[in-house]
Amino acid sequence: MTDPHALKIADAVADLLADPDTVPVSPRTTTTDRQQLAYGPLGIALLHIERAAAGLGPWQRAHAWLAAASREPFTSGPDSHPFYGAPALAHAVACAAEHQPGPYQRALLHLNAQIDRDVHRRLDAAQRRVDAGALPELGEFDVIRGLAGYGAYLLHRDPLSPTLNRLLHYCVRLTEPVSHNGETLPGWWTSSGPSGRPDERFPGGHANSGMAHGIGGVLALLALAARHCNTVGGHREAIRTILAWLDRWQQGTSPGVAWPYWITRAELREGCSAPSAPRRPSWCYGTASLARAQQLAAIVLGDTRQQVAAETALVAALTDSAQLKATTDNGLCHGFAGLAHVAARTAADAHPSTAGQLRAAIPGLLAAVCPPGTAPATVAKALVQDEKAGPGFLDGAAGVALTLIAPATVSSPLSTWDSCLLLA
Repeated sequence: MTDPHALKIADAVADLLADPDTVPVSPRTTTTDRQQLAYGPLGIALLHIERAAAGLGPWQRAHAWLAAASREPFTSGPDSHPFYGAPALAHAVACAAEHQPGPYQRALLHLNAQIDRDVHRRLDAAQRRVDAGALPELGEFDVIRGLAGYGAYLLHRDPLSPTLNRLLHYCVRLTEPVSHNGETLPGWWTSSGPSGRPDERFPGGHANSGMAHGIGGVLALLALAARHCNTVGGHREAIRTILAWLDRWQQGTSPGVAWPYWITRAELREGCSAPSAPRRPSWCYGTASLARAQQLAAIVLGDTRQQVAAETALVAALTDSAQLKATTDNGLCHGFAGLAHVAARTAADAHPSTAGQLRAAIPGLLAAVCPPGTAPATVAKALVQDEKAGPGFLDGAAGVALTLIAPATVSSPLSTWDSCLLLA
């Protein structure tokens, strides 16, 4: 069942963000945040690329935003990462090139060569870290700044590429336990806090579970690579290792189960995690994206029980008033629009016993973003002019509009814009 109201709001947002030269937002969007996929013009370009691919808008808008983003050279090399600089530009250009190959092929060849160099440089550094017996930093392997994010791009550029193959070997190695200061830790244990910096609240570091910054992103990458028939030695064993870790630390909620955002050294020593108040089940952290990652993993393992358990956990999270109350914004990263998109992606692959329940949860999530009876232009204007969230991709109006399209039309994205989130 489609949702015309949600689509009208997405249309209205796209119209307000039609022209980078006249868009009614802070000039920061096209200056300070120019190279940021999360906040800048590249995320707005993704909205227009998806709409053009679906026949909902003109390609000229996408071209205009990509041109606005690339008026000056992009950062590459050590100062760039999947959501900043040349790799971020490559993701947007690749999404456009799937449908408009002619204008973008030369730029994409140059960007792809740079990304291959950057990935090999990062993998060389990771090997030196392993050889030195040191723990990884979150930015080594996570989706936003690290190798899982690069893997997301490589997977959709060429699922069988040698560069991706080497990166997958690294992911398998990351799941192997390590000995550090006399204790056995999972290979993705970091000595920092969740911010990636030393934090006195996390003495001894932590193991991060999230999709954006933790092992959830690595699990999703390994599962999606296997789905594309690219597996390396120990691949499925690595998937099972991560699944076993998540099983070990899952917590019961009144309607189902949830996963802590991270595990501290004290919790690891005690063998149990401290109970917490209900947390939002978002893409960046929490049950929504972890359930999707576990569903994908279970599918490639042929484990129907695990698949249904993951899907049931997502249904519970999306219908739990306490977890929904903890969700306080509309954005893609940790808001209601993101939940609707994760639910739609998960429902498309779901077991018959849970698919209907997942689809049934989507209208309520869309209603939180698009209250019935509200004027689409009014909602769109509020989204675009929200100074805190901004007009961009992860938190702002462009991301909200993107996430409304697939759930509202009961179809999958046509431009793979969400591949950078490792949802598909």
